[in-house]
Amino acid sequence: MPSASYRLIYHPLSSESRRIRLALAEKGISCAIQIEKPWDPSPELLEMNPAGDVPVLILTQNDGVQILCDGGAIGEYLEETHTGSLLGKTPLERAETRRLIGWFERKMAREVTDLLVGEKALRRLCGWGEPDSARIRAACANIRVHLDYIGWLTERRNWLAGDVLTLADLAAGAHLSIIDYLGDVPWDSFPLAKEWYARLKSRPSFRGILSDTIAGFVPPPHYADLDF
Repeated sequence: MPSASYRLIYHPLSSESRRIRLALAEKGISCAIQIEKPWDPSPELLEMNPAGDVPVLILTQNDGVQILCDGGAIGEYLEETHTGSLLGKTPLERAETRRLIGWFERKMAREVTDLLVGEKALRRLCGWGEPDSARIRAACANIRVHLDYIGWLTERRNWLAGDVLTLADLAAGAHLSIIDYLGDVPWDSFPLAKEWYARLKSRPSFRGILSDTIAGFVPPPHYADLDF
């Protein structure tokens, strides 16, 4: 493809933003990062993506500017245009990768991440009042199921979808990195999931998101510690 420069419209509380940032880094694609608040979209963000969501990937090439929206669509585009597959080697592996991306982006998002981000972060950032402690308790109970499932998968496979790292690992890691920033991952109760995440966060692709900061929130000391 023609040479291009990339700009990723991103927010660190968006799991899909983090997944695409990780995918770009795994593929060795340099990318400028622009922070946008999807809960308060700017006119520029709405012009690029009427849904007001992030991520948005902007490609500037010799023949013009292309704007890509939606994490799933961006991930598929990167797979089709850059070497180093993050979907797997065989049709079965690719199907399993896509299944697990759906698990984390729908089921885990609904049961854990959206609850914790909404109650512990967005309420404060947006001035929406006190958090709902019942929703926080539900998320903290639900995350145990997902950590147990990650452990079950890594007992049987080198990475979540098979022998090689895929977008499934990046999807799970994106969610857990957000939850870990908020201090709500009970790592010590799930050693298999912790071992997998330690391998994942030690990859060079994770350096960018581990340096993210969110105004008004301080991550726990182990957040960026590769030997946690």
